[in-house]
Amino acid sequence: MSASGRGETTDDLLAALLDGMDAALCAFDADGVITHWNREAERILGWSAAEAVGRKGFAGWAVRAADAQDVEERLMAVQDVPGRQVHEFALVTKEGGRVLVRTQSAGVPGADGKPAGVYCAFSEVHAQIDLERSIALSEALMDDASWGVVLVDVDLRPAVVNAHAARAFGSARTALLGRPLGELLDQGVEELEGALSHVLAEGSPPAPAELWVSVRTPEGVRRRCWRSGFLRLGSPLAEEPVPLGVGWLFQDVTESRQAALDTAQLRFRAGQLHRSGRAAAECGDPAEAAAVRLDFALAGFAEHALLDVLEQSSDPDRRRLVRVAASPPVLPDPGAGVSAARYAPGHPAMQALDRIGSVRTSAPRDEAGGSWARERQWPQDAAHVLCTVLRSRGRTLGVLTFVRGASRAAFEQADAAYAEEVAARVAADLDLGAWPRHDPKDLA
Repeated sequence: MSASGRGETTDDLLAALLDGMDAALCAFDADGVITHWNREAERILGWSAAEAVGRKGFAGWAVRAADAQDVEERLMAVQDVPGRQVHEFALVTKEGGRVLVRTQSAGVPGADGKPAGVYCAFSEVHAQIDLERSIALSEALMDDASWGVVLVDVDLRPAVVNAHAARAFGSARTALLGRPLGELLDQGVEELEGALSHVLAEGSPPAPAELWVSVRTPEGVRRRCWRSGFLRLGSPLAEEPVPLGVGWLFQDVTESRQAALDTAQLRFRAGQLHRSGRAAAECGDPAEAAAVRLDFALAGFAEHALLDVLEQSSDPDRRRLVRVAASPPVLPDPGAGVSAARYAPGHPAMQALDRIGSVRTSAPRDEAGGSWARERQWPQDAAHVLCTVLRSRGRTLGVLTFVRGASRAAFEQADAAYAEEVAARVAADLDLGAWPRHDPKDLA
């Protein structure tokens, strides 16, 4: 290719680059004559490149006569100072209107190092302010906002994490980047990834959502509730929307949500106690009334309830519990009625008798629903157990046992308080029916 051909190709490439810029750009030679004028400059002011190139400065066409000298001096003065200079000018459009622009200008040195001209990039002030606001908002959110902010890429891995979110995850900001969410969360990762995938496919949801997650931290697993909002991020440079990921904003609402759940739970359990009392009052047999109370107590609380009464004996060292009811029935032959429950010393039911209180226990993870339950004469699906003593008129009558499966959480102190309330009512029913039967000598 000849030198002239290469020069024409370079000029065409330069023209294409200038016309493709998002910012308006013009250039002046050392005498202030306009040498370049791109399409964005034409869009803002209305003057075409053919009309602008070759003019000396903006005087007489793109700026008011009163401002022309000041504008030209400020623009051309950047040749003598290093770096870029920022100015704001009021320019005149081809239709005669005025538009306030913000300019960034810098000197262009020649081959000999001497000033050869000036380039000037400009944009409408309101557009520049909008851009600066967007950048400032992004920096504020990514710095230390009062919400957690995580930018998740299309592979559902954190790409940017702000300080608040890093504290919520109990880790450093850089340590979270690029890691699968499954490494950060112990529970709730499926729900979160499902929400993120839905946003990528369908767009931002209309309202925030509350997600319960268990976060892995150096101090252990923490159960949290995050009120989350999601925004699909698309590239502003593509002709068609291209997803860049999801903006995930969340706020920790664990305390308020837990308080609401606790209140609802207390209200429900109080209602169950009230309804069970009404139903038990209609039973002619006190033993039947006790069984009815167990049915009501299980709702939302446990899978099984076992009622063992203490068989009275003249030998104070000989204690034996007798299974008199189960809800639902779990005995091999429910019609067989009473059966001995041969609990070994140290069994949680026997501990409850000794303590005259409640005992909570859970199976090891690898033994739930296996030999651990069989050895203790509990249902096969037992994973968490709560034993509480039956007391009435200062006497111990037996033990009430509640059993949960592996899908439920372990019993907590609030659960023990509810179980003790149920046990007090069941004990009153048993005592009313004079069951267990006492030796006349013991009653004398």
